[in-house]
Amino acid sequence: MGNVIDLIEAAKGSGRKMLAVLIDPDFGTDEALLERTVQNACMAKADLIFVGGSLLTSTAFNRCVELVKQWSDRPVVLFPGSPAQLSHHADAVLFLSLISGRNPELLIGHHVTAAPTIRAMGIEAIPTGYMLVDGGKPTTVSYVSQTVPIPHDKPGIAAATAIAGELLGLRTVYMDTGSGAEQAVSPEMIEAVRKSVDLPIIIGGGIREVATARSLCEAGADVLVVGTAFEKDPEHIFAMSEAVHA
Repeated sequence: MGNVIDLIEAAKGSGRKMLAVLIDPDFGTDEALLERTVQNACMAKADLIFVGGSLLTSTAFNRCVELVKQWSDRPVVLFPGSPAQLSHHADAVLFLSLISGRNPELLIGHHVTAAPTIRAMGIEAIPTGYMLVDGGKPTTVSYVSQTVPIPHDKPGIAAATAIAGELLGLRTVYMDTGSGAEQAVSPEMIEAVRKSVDLPIIIGGGIREVATARSLCEAGADVLVVGTAFEKDPEHIFAMSEAVHA
């Protein structure tokens, strides 16, 4: 399948936008729903499938990843909320460093814990600068991470943070307002980051409308991540995919 980061960088280089579908690991408790979700994502030509979340309420994580990989012909990438969210069934893991926060465990502590396991599993690790942005209301990720999001109207802070991540050698930037956020990262913030770094930009949280997806891509996003909106309306992913790939 090739390295996932190479696929992302190649798409960025050619100007092709990518769509990632984020699957809640708790879907693993309902295998019929999980199968339909994965099938819809593949039929809609989603480019990547992310699996992970800030908080798990079941023990089905590894089984969920195994089934997603079994039913999918797309790269399966872990989006871990903790070192416990690792599986050898995945193709890659976003090795997330929460560079917008000041929680040492999420800057390096969890990485030290997870690194030997990732190396032993032999899956690709993608060094990712994770930036939490205010999405209009508190989210699970802000609560669990115990960090203050970047203000929604402060693109300069986001740009400076992204530059720091690039200078540290990270391979991609992931700006996220969190699952269930009222609003997505603003086009103005994406534009500021796009002008400041050459890294692929991943955007997640609050992306519910096709028009929003289109505007974020036009602003400079390279990968859009859709989760909650897809869970509520599985057919919506087809319209979202068409908008992103257009």
